[in-house]
Amino acid sequence: MNKKISAAVASAALVLGAQSANAGIIIPAGDWTLDVNGNVNVYATFYDYDDLQTSTVTGGLAGTADLSDEDRGQSINTGLLPAWLGFTGTTRQNDVDVSFTISMQPNVSDNTANSGDTGQPLWRQAFLTFGDKSWGTVKMGKDLGIFAGQAILNDMTLLGVGSASGNGVGSGTSGANTSLGGIGTGYIYPAWKGQISYTSPNFNGFTATVGLTNPNNGVSSTLNQDRFGLEAQLQYEFAAGKVWMSGASYKAKTAAAVEYDAEAIDLGAAVNFGNLGLVAYYYNGDGAGTTVFHGSGATSSGATRDSDGGYVQATYVIPSGTKLGVSYGVSKLDEASGESNASLLDENKRWTVGAYHPLTKHLNLVAEYNHNEAESQGGTDNETNSLSLGAILFF
Repeated sequence: MNKKISAAVASAALVLGAQSANAGIIIPAGDWTLDVNGNVNVYATFYDYDDLQTSTVTGGLAGTADLSDEDRGQSINTGLLPAWLGFTGTTRQNDVDVSFTISMQPNVSDNTANSGDTGQPLWRQAFLTFGDKSWGTVKMGKDLGIFAGQAILNDMTLLGVGSASGNGVGSGTSGANTSLGGIGTGYIYPAWKGQISYTSPNFNGFTATVGLTNPNNGVSSTLNQDRFGLEAQLQYEFAAGKVWMSGASYKAKTAAAVEYDAEAIDLGAAVNFGNLGLVAYYYNGDGAGTTVFHGSGATSSGATRDSDGGYVQATYVIPSGTKLGVSYGVSKLDEASGESNASLLDENKRWTVGAYHPLTKHLNLVAEYNHNEAESQGGTDNETNSLSLGAILFF
């Protein structure tokens, strides 16, 4: 992937806020500089599920055939990165760098009878920043979470699809806003959260970020509403890549009003040796759950479940400019102490093989093959194979 598309990925993801500006359509506007940027991506995906089974895996990301024994499906959707339209304005006033970012993410597909009339766009960003390179930057508003943010940014399927968005024929594989990429098969989704965070100045490649995050509702029987979440990251960037560590801490509550702590920590590295790129990532959580934060993180009585996982990834750019990549990821979930739940997820794992070809400096053609497998604590095993073909255009 050439440098222009590399810069556009960061801009389209928009997780770096004002720091990732100046990669789109630049419009001077008085004291302000407006950056209009984003992407459109579309993929045709073909799914092949397990034969009909009477049992499924609770929390599994691989599906089975439907009740009619239909074991194949197809969809036209966006990939892990949704279609995106973002606006970032930057200015410097009173020796302070000031910016705002607002973005929206519309669907490119729908699966309803009145297709196109019911799809709701996402609104993933609305935040401001202010600061200076001498003392750091404050961010206030909705943006990508700090914990596990680097895991998704370094996932090669950010340019593609990764895991399918649905886990069975007719269960949401068509008309979804995004696919899962490597979410739930190597890392926990960082999500888009209201936050107030501070990032330190860059000290010879080293930066630190700490933030309070909005205590959004959890999933299943948990509600993390007792206090603000706390997330932080340490990162060191060098000529050949970067290493990072991040963490998150929340106070959660079950539907029965039993409180418990939900915490997680991760460690990752991304390095480049010429045309070869390598990524290694690992996370560990207690009460954090799997796939999404608080997802199956505890029992209804507040007994926490341990979880861990990670992914390894290798990419190589061949002389034509095509980036070839292979990735393996796994996310594991343990039963709580004393728990016996045969249908509960034991692990989700994924293999991805992809080719990403820059047809132009703004347009990438993409082909991916994914194999997903989900296994329960009781040994039930489901598998899904998928092939995605499409394109992603940045501006």
